[in-house]
Amino acid sequence: MNTNNDTICAISTAPGIGGIAVARVSGREAIDICDKLWEGKALADVASHTAHLGYVRDENGERLDQAVATLFRAPRSFTGEDTVEISVHGSAYIQRELIHALCAAGARLAEAGEFTRRAFSSGRFDLAQAEAVADIIAADSRASHRLAVSQMRGDFSAKLNGLHDSLLELVSLLELELDFSEEDVEFASRAKLRSLAADIRQTVDRLASSFRTGDAIKRGVSVAIVGETNAGKSTLLNRLLHDDRAIVSDVHGTTRDVIEDTIDIDGVCFRFIDTAGLRKTDDTVEAMGISRTFQRLSTARIILWIIDASRPETIDNTAAEIMSRKADDSRIVAVINKCDIADAAEARRRIVGIYSGSGADLGVRMGAGEGAGMCTGVSHVVEISADKAIGIDALEALLVQLSGAKDISASDVIVTNARHYNSLISARDSIDRAIDGIDRAISGDFIAQDLRETLHHLSTITGTITTTDILANIFSKFCIGK
Repeated sequence: MNTNNDTICAISTAPGIGGIAVARVSGREAIDICDKLWEGKALADVASHTAHLGYVRDENGERLDQAVATLFRAPRSFTGEDTVEISVHGSAYIQRELIHALCAAGARLAEAGEFTRRAFSSGRFDLAQAEAVADIIAADSRASHRLAVSQMRGDFSAKLNGLHDSLLELVSLLELELDFSEEDVEFASRAKLRSLAADIRQTVDRLASSFRTGDAIKRGVSVAIVGETNAGKSTLLNRLLHDDRAIVSDVHGTTRDVIEDTIDIDGVCFRFIDTAGLRKTDDTVEAMGISRTFQRLSTARIILWIIDASRPETIDNTAAEIMSRKADDSRIVAVINKCDIADAAEARRRIVGIYSGSGADLGVRMGAGEGAGMCTGVSHVVEISADKAIGIDALEALLVQLSGAKDISASDVIVTNARHYNSLISARDSIDRAIDGIDRAISGDFIAQDLRETLHHLSTITGTITTTDILANIFSKFCIGK
């Protein structure tokens, strides 16, 4: 990353042709550089946060386009520096020539994420909030956008700052005791220290545990569609996606590889994965597809087990494989398909018999019907007809419920960033060592070291402690212009 002394420029709107394009210029000389190619009221003489109509000239001094220049004086700008945003018509030629003119006047082309990095460096927000800027840009559902806005607003940072203050209090008490160790003075009882450390540990663990839900919402909740061949998996995928994404055929083994696509359902992004039908086969390619099916089962958050209502005997063939391959915390929904042409009662009876020793009804959802039940392995049973679109609305509502997105309140802090998660896990390990040290009554200097290490890991999230390599890696993933 280049020096912050440079004045940088870039097109900040999406690449390509559009109604308008915005060129952002930021740095100590931003106003002077823009005045060199601005035809209109001198920008050096206007107030901050005002917009002005005029013309921009190319590097040869010829009029390029009518434009609007909006001025933001330091420190009241996104970057904390003098910033000018020039809005022009969205012609690719105009955009290219405007950037050439700005560079000829003394600016340089910004690197990826450099505007946001300067905002972080000037203290406009911390590193966790800076990363949320990229998440907001990438958000493709209401749920993921809400989480990104919460993080950029500082909700996560506020939680971390509270932990930071509690840790500082613990470390200060221990180090004060060390300073007076010869006088055998105890500034805080070990019981109080342990209680404070346990509270910190609980909060860190809760934040770390939220990552699986946060990551699923951010990237799309993964839903694996599995079952016997010709059970209707591809038909259901097409129905959920509202598109003929997968080939549908009566021929067994038509789907030989994993087919994946995403769609927004009630503000939540889902990644649906249609897999090869589970059956014994001598076909090498089909067998490879079935192997990939098992791989997806181990990572899916929700598994839709598709059962042909006209072939309830297939339940025993696939149940053991699905249960043994699923992720530990994934939900399995038994979807009894083709209920328009066959009675689902026998299939439901077999599911209840296999997974509920008491034979209790698991609860069937069909159309607008409600019902829920829990048993070992399967969490819900749904009756549908993928071909006739019967029960699809109820299935979609159930998917949204199982995603957990609707359970998140406005006050909940959910972790969505893998870097943050890894730092929280490291912080949890070090606070565990501190608690263990308190329990075993070891020397206070060792406990203080573990607490300082916990403080270090949490500080890397907000950027209080960081390195040039970490910053370069984070901001290189941003788009140029942001």
